[in-house]
Amino acid sequence: MLAAMSTPALRSSPQATAVSRDRGDACPGTLRLHAADDGALARVRVPGGVLTLRQARALADVAERLGDGDLHLTSRGNVQLRGLDGGCGGELAGLLDAAGLLPSRGHERVRNIVASPLSGLDGRGALDVRPWLTALDAALCASEAAQDLSGRFLFALDDGRGDVAGLGADVTVRATADGGAQVGLGVAGEALHVTAEEAARAALLASETFLEAARASGAQVWRVEELSLAEGELLDAVGRRLTAEGIRHERRGRETGHAEGPPPGVVGDGLSVHVPLGRLSVRQWRELTQVAAGELRLTPWRGVVLPTPRTRADESLARLAATGLVTDPGSPWLRVGACVGRPGCAKSQADVRTDAAGSLGAIAPHGLPLYWSGCERRCGHPRGDRVDVVAEPGGGYRLSTAVRGEEPRTTSMHDPARLAAALAEITS
Repeated sequence: MLAAMSTPALRSSPQATAVSRDRGDACPGTLRLHAADDGALARVRVPGGVLTLRQARALADVAERLGDGDLHLTSRGNVQLRGLDGGCGGELAGLLDAAGLLPSRGHERVRNIVASPLSGLDGRGALDVRPWLTALDAALCASEAAQDLSGRFLFALDDGRGDVAGLGADVTVRATADGGAQVGLGVAGEALHVTAEEAARAALLASETFLEAARASGAQVWRVEELSLAEGELLDAVGRRLTAEGIRHERRGRETGHAEGPPPGVVGDGLSVHVPLGRLSVRQWRELTQVAAGELRLTPWRGVVLPTPRTRADESLARLAATGLVTDPGSPWLRVGACVGRPGCAKSQADVRTDAAGSLGAIAPHGLPLYWSGCERRCGHPRGDRVDVVAEPGGGYRLSTAVRGEEPRTTSMHDPARLAAALAEITS
């Protein structure tokens, strides 16, 4: 089925970066902890960002009992627990397993699925993606082949509004106005149109086809964009796999996404709040569980959507704002992000979270988002237009614009207090 992939590519895909690695994937999970400067780190995969109240309360208990007392949201809607004792792995796994957060030990790091967080709540999507989410997660956990996916491989389930379709997932399933779904690979190219009923199965088969292509290439690659193949070659292979599995499909042009999360406030039959720098105290987290009706939905933009009765919306927003969560859609916090920085990361050159928190007053009302990074790795940086603020080894920061279609503009900033002037220099 993949014979064509063994021949040299005649034309490289514009999205390919031709990456090959000489070591295995060290992405952390709940069974493989990462040793950070502030203790061990566990990354709990939360497919679609959806947590039952029981699961959410269990995570708060674990963070308080074994970790630093905070819950850290990631750019994929997952939860990180930090400050863990390196020897707590067995206890941690047992507590998460009891809460239903570890359905398969062989697949726990590959359950990377983002989903439109407002799906089914505001009436804007073409369909509710929850059935896709349930079906894809179950199919992933049942696939022996899928265990070989890297912890970085990402699925996106978009209800048609285009929010998570813009996140650059490896496999994106987007609902279409005709009641079907388009399955796309990476960030470019066409897509395969399938029925909504076959969408989750098609997504899994696409990921398994990627694994076959990666093995055939002889390179150790973790994501679709790293495969060096002729444009459309991988999609052709997925199409052949779908045909072999009896899934009817049609090749069509692909709709683009915009990678924008829900604004804070009342959103349909729910509430949306933003979490400054993605860090929640146990107190804040438990307040969320008190307000939510049935579940929490963590977003890839470090926010939380809470299904909530409309009759309690205003009261609930006031309660959440009182804990320090962002409920104002005009807050500058919506355009400031940061990696963990010092003291949590040994590679970081600065305490970027403290510097980022002090930067709010310097952000113009309609300026570009800022992402503060402690080193050149820029862990967790968002997609889309932004200003990267990267700590320099000798002190200070380097600012550079990352705007699609424009050449980067760069300047240095020795003192974070000069942020306003530095931003004016590169964005005016």
